[in-house]
Amino acid sequence: MMQPLLEFQDVSYRYPNSDRFAVQQLSFQILAGQKTAIVGHNGCGKSTLLFLADGLYRVNAGTIRWRGEPLKYHAAALNQWRQRIGLAFQDPERQLVAATVSEDISYGLCNLQLTKSEIAQRLQQTLIDFSLKDLEHCPLHHLSLGQKRRVALAGVMALQPELLLLDEPTAYLDKRQTSNLFRELDRIHDKGTTIAIATHDLDLVYAWADWVIVLDAGQVILVDRTETVFSNVALLEQLQLGLPTLLEIWSLLPESVRRSTPPRTIAQWREYHQR
Repeated sequence: MMQPLLEFQDVSYRYPNSDRFAVQQLSFQILAGQKTAIVGHNGCGKSTLLFLADGLYRVNAGTIRWRGEPLKYHAAALNQWRQRIGLAFQDPERQLVAATVSEDISYGLCNLQLTKSEIAQRLQQTLIDFSLKDLEHCPLHHLSLGQKRRVALAGVMALQPELLLLDEPTAYLDKRQTSNLFRELDRIHDKGTTIAIATHDLDLVYAWADWVIVLDAGQVILVDRTETVFSNVALLEQLQLGLPTLLEIWSLLPESVRRSTPPRTIAQWREYHQR
């Protein structure tokens, strides 16, 4: 049985000076080893959920747990919490704090109880893992958006979190950059890191995620396996989320040529048509 890493139980949060809750009574689990996507329209609470999960915001009600232990908000507990959970912001500029690539990746490591030798070793391994060795001493303001996003992700993963959260990771990226990013995420996942992303890109979710959390107006509407969520066409239409492109094309095919399980990736689609 898969164990929950992160659990929200009836979590609500209201921004200061706001008269309404941004998210309300959120209850769900993120399971160890799984790839989870959080979907919904802009303003539905996806980013707020991630910031709550990382301890950046303090809940107004409810409980957030890591492996059954509740999140506490004093400095020492938050520091330990954020060593387990890494968050990559939608805008990498919000996350980059140093002058050069190597200095930025080293920044978080210096807050851990590591020796200088251990920091140097982990830095070099991270540069290699993220194909940043050639940019080691490059000023951050010389980098492209895709490169900045890679550096921000490298800085998070240098801390070796068990759970990686990403807020709209494909924002402003072209198809090639998106493909490269998700190859990187698959590599990270294959090494044992659980991953959850907040995104509005249903094509990406359908091809990539194991589980989907559907949000609407700050509330959890559905949590289930990807195939089950996208088989609930009536709900997706009610929420005006639409269907992934492959599933939409599949639905137009004659029933006689459809098999029970529709393909979720281009590769699976090609394989199906070659039979």
